[in-house]
Amino acid sequence: MTKHKKKRNKVYSGADAAITRPIVTHISAANRNKVSQWWFDRKAFLKPILITSAVVIFVLLLILELIRVVNGA
Repeated sequence: MTKHKKKRNKVYSGADAAITRPIVTHISAANRNKVSQWWFDRKAFLKPILITSAVVIFVLLLILELIRVVNGA
């Protein structure tokens, strides 16, 4: 077995080292009413649930209509 070379974990700070630029964080404020703020806070959690439930309801309606057509009612 060959001996593995240790990886370098020290930051290079020589004359030709890449300059690290500061990270800029942009913050924007919005004046929302209570309902809009509630939706904004929970949108990431509720949106997939609402889409899934809408698709399930649509498929159920299609199945019910198909059964109704097959039965001749």
